[in-house]
Amino acid sequence: MDGLGMFQPQVKPQLGGEIVPAALMGRAAKVAAQENDTHLAIALERPDGSVSRQAIPLFPPAHPLTNVNPLLAERAFKFFLWQRGGHKAYVGSPEEIGRHIQKLYSSDGARAFDACMMEEIYGEPFQVVPCGLEEVPPARERFRPLGGHLDGYRIGFDLGASDIKVAAVVDGEPIFSDEIIWEPTREPDPAYHYQYILTALKRAAAHLPRVDAIGGSAAGVYVDNRVRVASLFRGVPKERYAKVRDLFVRLGEEMGVPLVIVNDGEVAALAGALSLGVTGLLGIAMGSSEAAGYVTPAGTITGWLNELAFAPIDYSLTAPMDEWSGDRGCGASYLSQQAVFRLAAEAGLELPAGVSNAQQLRAAQEAFSQGDPRAKGIWQTLGIYTGYALAHYLNFYEATHVLLLGRVTSGRGGELILKWAKKVLETEFPELHSWVDLHLPDERYRRVGQAIAAASLPSLD
Repeated sequence: MDGLGMFQPQVKPQLGGEIVPAALMGRAAKVAAQENDTHLAIALERPDGSVSRQAIPLFPPAHPLTNVNPLLAERAFKFFLWQRGGHKAYVGSPEEIGRHIQKLYSSDGARAFDACMMEEIYGEPFQVVPCGLEEVPPARERFRPLGGHLDGYRIGFDLGASDIKVAAVVDGEPIFSDEIIWEPTREPDPAYHYQYILTALKRAAAHLPRVDAIGGSAAGVYVDNRVRVASLFRGVPKERYAKVRDLFVRLGEEMGVPLVIVNDGEVAALAGALSLGVTGLLGIAMGSSEAAGYVTPAGTITGWLNELAFAPIDYSLTAPMDEWSGDRGCGASYLSQQAVFRLAAEAGLELPAGVSNAQQLRAAQEAFSQGDPRAKGIWQTLGIYTGYALAHYLNFYEATHVLLLGRVTSGRGGELILKWAKKVLETEFPELHSWVDLHLPDERYRRVGQAIAAASLPSLD
């Protein structure tokens, strides 16, 4: 597409080919729109009556880059959709852009995956309503109190696509933690998932005199502790999915205590808030996929989707394609172990075959710790991806702190990610570099911090 070549990064990734960072295009449109106010207004409505609203700057008429507006509008729409979530979308914009998005997000459009997922999550038909700017409804957000209940004897767990992290916690202090390797995405039997998680919980319970509550995190969407959509269970066929939907309810009954399960990104943010003692924090967990969570400046969590694994951050027409959604340039392809494997192949770093993803990632990390320049190039590139992604994220989140955690950030690799992310902000976005603090927790917290924070989710009142 003409015009995309204008958005080349100053800090270029060593691997992965050319990228067109969303943050650069968005910033250029924002500057152009100041002279002639042209923007896309989006409102996302959810069944509980809450509404999220966002304005997206567009290039004004007669601007030499106005031809990229359909791409910019659709990519920003998809980002906002997966950040906030909703079953009904109002698009107040130039009429042709509203119709363009409506067509793409129809049942037979290029974004049918996203439309179907919203229907699965919210149990309502997904609609895109093109309209005038004045017809876009105002925001009506509903936030809920932050967790942080540390009293009593608790178990926390975090479910990844490669391992289960579990911790036994006494009055907020972990006394035991473990990691159990599993391969859930390929397993069609709900009993497999139930037994693996139950085994992890009982392993932690063996280190406590009693269990008062259990909290867990996993990628996906959970409502009232029931699974709506979760990539971990995508191997389970539809006819057996009912056993997955109430899996965590049954686990709580088996253990005989309150059990709360939430999106792993929310717990990543909670982990950051607890460890740093701050609010206004965006947590990014780089694991088997990408997870995100947000603690508002008021100290609440949002109930938004925050599924940034599906949110576009690279607008290149040749960007890597996500295997699940079939879309290009989305977060999971850049900020997860999926990116490690893709970049390792390009760098010529051969990883062991016939082993789990966790073992492959460990092999890449060991190569880095031994000074292999091919592995170093992987983590340097991840850091550059992170910097450009964060610059885009902060257009949608009011945050002054960012916490990076997850298995990909373990060891020296996390330090290199942090270094190059800061380099990107300092070079390209000095206004952000001056007031946003990037953090890595210590090694123990990077690996089991989410399980520990998850333990604080249930209240004993």
